[in-house]
Amino acid sequence: DLRTPLARLKLELAMLPNDHDAKAAKADIVEMERMLDGYLAFARGEEGEQPVESNLTAIAQEATGHLAQRTQLEFVGAAPVTMRLRPLALKRAIANLGNNAADHAKKVRVTVSREAGEAVVIVEDDGPGIALELYEEAFKPFSRLDAARNQNVSGVGLGLTIARDTARAHGGDVTLGKSSLGGLRAAIRLPLDMD
Repeated sequence: DLRTPLARLKLELAMLPNDHDAKAAKADIVEMERMLDGYLAFARGEEGEQPVESNLTAIAQEATGHLAQRTQLEFVGAAPVTMRLRPLALKRAIANLGNNAADHAKKVRVTVSREAGEAVVIVEDDGPGIALELYEEAFKPFSRLDAARNQNVSGVGLGLTIARDTARAHGGDVTLGKSSLGGLRAAIRLPLDMD
């Protein structure tokens, strides 16, 4: 329903005379479309995807490999971590964490490991981090927090929310902490015996 008025606004802006400066209005519409797309993706979730036996290490590599074009990327986790999971949902969750890190840091480390009945994916960076008292706030939908960590142009504040919802749908969770690199550390922990 919201796409129709947005399309009309885009058409009206396109038909304005060339001497009229509509850059700000066009930018607002693009931002509204991005927010709408982000919300719809969040609302849809990945409910239809069934868990299949998958290599979490390979999924994490695929989800974060593109970050090497934006930041100094280190990937730790040569050994396969095989488990039943929803591959598209997990790939999206890990990509969200990686993109968040790359938006705010010069160095990003992604680690995949197996620990005491859990698969663990850690995405950490050397950016400004988030204050401890804001960790839970960061998981709220559309949360943008402070200017130091949040004024990236690519996001609408759903990356951590989607990552946590995905992890919890797999019987696990996402937690935040201080990275040994100096910035933020986001850890996805999933039980290896998920049904």
